[in-house]
Amino acid sequence: MAVDDDSHSKAIVIVTAIFLAISLLSVGLRIFVRTQVVKAFGKDDIVMAIAMVLNLAFAICGFLGVKYGMGRKMIHFVGREDDFHKALLCWWLGQIFYVITCVVAKVSIIISLLRITVDRLHAYILYAAISLATAVGVIFLFFTIFQCNPVPFFWNRGSGTCISTDLLIGIAYLYSAGAAVTDLTIGLLPVALIWNLRMNRRTKIAISGILSVGCIASAAVIIRIPFVKYYKSEEFLYQTYQISVWSNVEAGLGITAGCLSTLRPLIRFLRDGSSAAPSHNIRSPGSFPLSSHVAQFNRNSRSKHDGNRSDVDQLWTGNDPEEYHGITTTIMGSKHPNPRSSSEEDLNLNTGWKVERSVRVSVRDD
Repeated sequence: MAVDDDSHSKAIVIVTAIFLAISLLSVGLRIFVRTQVVKAFGKDDIVMAIAMVLNLAFAICGFLGVKYGMGRKMIHFVGREDDFHKALLCWWLGQIFYVITCVVAKVSIIISLLRITVDRLHAYILYAAISLATAVGVIFLFFTIFQCNPVPFFWNRGSGTCISTDLLIGIAYLYSAGAAVTDLTIGLLPVALIWNLRMNRRTKIAISGILSVGCIASAAVIIRIPFVKYYKSEEFLYQTYQISVWSNVEAGLGITAGCLSTLRPLIRFLRDGSSAAPSHNIRSPGSFPLSSHVAQFNRNSRSKHDGNRSDVDQLWTGNDPEEYHGITTTIMGSKHPNPRSSSEEDLNLNTGWKVERSVRVSVRDD
């Protein structure tokens, strides 16, 4: 699409395209890993896929907005009043999709972190983060949609009124501050979640680093804050291009950060050339492992350091721990119970339920 040399439209197009491509690739790889490699597609994956759809809608609004005049000065719209109205509509819709995208992406990341939460305090922090992100998002969304009465007055500029621009700027500052705090929380908390678990230091650093990429998204929010003041500029579409640019950076990085922690099994898949699950993960019909990947606070049967190790591995690899030496306890059902052996103990002789106890040792070669 053609753009004027003195406009900011080219910057909007380039940044939007780059971060849309990065986030699309990340989500695509995540879906492949979770459905084909580890076969553990969960609620957090569904929520992240929804965030990607919303981010795509946000990007489309940006591309269409540039086509009609986003990033250009008012002189460009002389004799093109219809394009001006369409550009404002795209900007308005884009901000709506931006807010929803970022909040949904944060919800997905927090759901993932709740699965590896050992400490009650950490869980409370995550619940507070998800509440803060949702609250400031809803407030900003409400004022963005209903800033003018009637709503179409924002882009039609016909007959109507709008709330004070200073109030809207204050709401934008509130949202930015809340989003930054939330991003920093879900970026730094994984270090505390991982560090006390019983695993080697290299693995701790790797997992903590990947999970903490979300901090970068908070930087985009912070950088965006000084440009909020241009909401009141007479050259609105020209001066607010930085808001559009950094909004795309924030949304794209947030989604990408949320996907990186799920991609480690892809390396093993590419190396081994197989998506088959490890043999130790295959269960006999009627067997029920005595473990859960649902975050719980009642962990009397585990030590504090072992805590939620299996949940960490579920998030990190999608499988049971591969660097783990220990005992697996399984309840098995059978219509015709076998004779008792040294490794089995009947739980109920009448129903055929029994408890099987075995030792599993696996060694990683990478």
